[in-house]
Amino acid sequence: MLIVLSLVLRRVDRRDTKVVAAFAQEVALVSFLYMLWRLARQLPLLHEEGAIERGQWIYDFQRAIHLPSELSMEKWLAEHHWFAQVTVDYYATVHVPGLLCFLVWLWVRHRDQYPRWRNALAITTGFCLFIRFIRVSPPRLTPGHGFWDLSAQMGRDIYGPVGTGASDQFAAMPSIHVAWACIVAFGIWHCANSRWRIIGPIHLVFTMWAVMATANHWWLDGLVAIALVGLALAIDEGARRLAAAWRARRGPLSADRTGPADPVDPGPDPELVPTG
Repeated sequence: MLIVLSLVLRRVDRRDTKVVAAFAQEVALVSFLYMLWRLARQLPLLHEEGAIERGQWIYDFQRAIHLPSELSMEKWLAEHHWFAQVTVDYYATVHVPGLLCFLVWLWVRHRDQYPRWRNALAITTGFCLFIRFIRVSPPRLTPGHGFWDLSAQMGRDIYGPVGTGASDQFAAMPSIHVAWACIVAFGIWHCANSRWRIIGPIHLVFTMWAVMATANHWWLDGLVAIALVGLALAIDEGARRLAAAWRARRGPLSADRTGPADPVDPGPDPELVPTG
């Protein structure tokens, strides 16, 4: 419906209708990408073969390189009930609305920057959809270390029993929460000019805290997500440079195809023209 609206409005030769048409097109595109993400999360990948072993490998690797312990974070959070409730609510509710607010803000205030961050979002989400087929258990589903489902304990069972609900619980790597929060953080910091741009990094830091202190992700899940955002931005920048170089090459070629200019008749040689 939005695509049809966009196509119809583009035929109207007015600036305001063209803006509405472009906005409708972007809403349709983002909605389509989100629909793909939701459908992919519901694919019948209920088998957990190798997932717990990979989760255990991540646990051992993180200890070997001395990353902070998610279990210590969860235990501390459980002792501070009000902060635990805020953290669980943040994890459950801010993820998608925060991204949508960022995209609308970009469109309204920094439209020239919008395509770059929309492309980064699409590329990063594509990477996440591909990597999710490698099964990895989150901390709360990796036995033997003392993790538990803090969200369920706080009365907000986000995912429910394994094999039910809208999300595949053995697709912890990478964290899409962190990936999208990273795009919001980098985008706000890059585009905003006021002191309020600190909101972006704060959102990323608190999202990192929320996904790990609730035992829904490993540190490595978040770090890989941030690396994928950096890769997506590099791909977008590389594609833009290639497109610019291609357009620059087309310019001279287009001029060559028109052929050389007709020679201008200089007229008779003054020395050969008789005088007197």
